[in-house]
Amino acid sequence: MVEELFRQDAYLKETDATVTALEERGVRLDRSIFYPTGGGQPGDTGLLRWDGGEAKVVDSLKADGGDVLHVLAPDAPRPAVGAKIQSVLDWDRRYLHMRMHTALHVMSAVIKGNVTGGQVGADKSRLDFNLEGEVPAKEWVTEEVNRLIALDRPVTPQWITDEELNARPELVKTMSVRPPMGAGRVRLLAIEGVDLQACGGTHVARTGEIGRIECIKIENKGKMNRRFVIALA
Repeated sequence: MVEELFRQDAYLKETDATVTALEERGVRLDRSIFYPTGGGQPGDTGLLRWDGGEAKVVDSLKADGGDVLHVLAPDAPRPAVGAKIQSVLDWDRRYLHMRMHTALHVMSAVIKGNVTGGQVGADKSRLDFNLEGEVPAKEWVTEEVNRLIALDRPVTPQWITDEELNARPELVKTMSVRPPMGAGRVRLLAIEGVDLQACGGTHVARTGEIGRIECIKIENKGKMNRRFVIALA
């Protein structure tokens, strides 16, 4: 099972690792800084370098056994099993995802409704809510989210047991996606005084790092469902 360095420190940009397995689409490593697609956040991209070779990582996916599959470009060379490699993130893309993902947490604290879906992107991101009654205007959402961002509150991970999470269903805001359970503990993301919910993604360390956002669109997706789309200003 891979050592998930991206959960321990989201700011790691490169690290050494060892190839544990080769597959048709890519490689597995004993430790990884690459976040695998999940929870609405895209998988990381970057590079693997080893003695005599280099390959682009075009995607990162969850693999069986708790591993991460580092998907390589189809024509890229493959390192041998046991090879010592250096993995390097496309940091600019990852950091945009970290800012956006944290901004979505703040928006989920502003808009009062059940979250029915979401997607993190480098250019724009969204959350879908089931809302009863009046739908807030995008200008109001923009200012309320930015007001909380400007407080520059710390963003920290916490851990609770599966049993504690089951006893506190309010910590799971997404109706369609359950956090990974079964390992004995579940990761929470706390924004001091703003939000607390189960989440395994990557985030910035303080809300001030997000910068200003803009709610650029609100879409009608059903009788009660509304999609709020944001972009970094």
